[in-house]
Amino acid sequence: MTIKLSINLNKVCLLRNARGSDYPNLNEYMKSALKIGIDGITLHPRPDLRHATPKDIISASKFCYKNNIEFNIEGNPFSKKSKIYDGFDTLVNKSKAHQVTLVPDSADQITSNSGWTSSDKFDALKNKIKKYKENGSRVSIFINPSLSSYSFARSLNPDAIEIYTGPFAQIVKSGNKNKLNDHMYIIDEIINLALIDGILVNAGHDLNLDNLKYLVELSGFNEFSIGHAIIVDSLNFGYESTIKKYIKLIKGK
Repeated sequence: MTIKLSINLNKVCLLRNARGSDYPNLNEYMKSALKIGIDGITLHPRPDLRHATPKDIISASKFCYKNNIEFNIEGNPFSKKSKIYDGFDTLVNKSKAHQVTLVPDSADQITSNSGWTSSDKFDALKNKIKKYKENGSRVSIFINPSLSSYSFARSLNPDAIEIYTGPFAQIVKSGNKNKLNDHMYIIDEIINLALIDGILVNAGHDLNLDNLKYLVELSGFNEFSIGHAIIVDSLNFGYESTIKKYIKLIKGK
């Protein structure tokens, strides 16, 4: 199975917002990524609109539908409407996202740094998932790299899971091969269980050109979602050249 690459363009929106204009333009960066061969666009809107805005969500969704690639919206399903934020449910409904990735982040978190493990909102979360599915979206649950986190996600009846790869990236960076082997064994176990259960397996967070090679060696991944590293690497290699490097690493071409 060929692994898909969904590029997260939140950082393009962040740079644009820093100057209060439309430069850089999100659509232009989506067009460039499409031309090179990415499989989807990911945006993770936050209630404070620090990067992707409601307007960006609709624009990205239309772009993806027009060009036959997948739009993935990430976020906390319990993020409510405010004066500046439409609310996550509304954005899901309006965008008709191909995939909805549910992340348990709080409004003040800098980035998503944990997955769902247990929740006193189990019934509410399960109802959200049901509604998103009825809206025509595939639902993915962001999980920690642990069997207990997978077990919780499985009980919610998702279409997919996304393994939080922050800890994996830190282990690779540390150079501890024994710890890496143990961690990779757990990831492989999760993949095998998910495939048996008919659940797609995605991965994302802190993935880069140095650590991706280890995950590519495992079979069973459906999609990698990468954003921050692609934008950072673009400073060194250029935007289009960077995406080509990631595609070659992931797809072997």
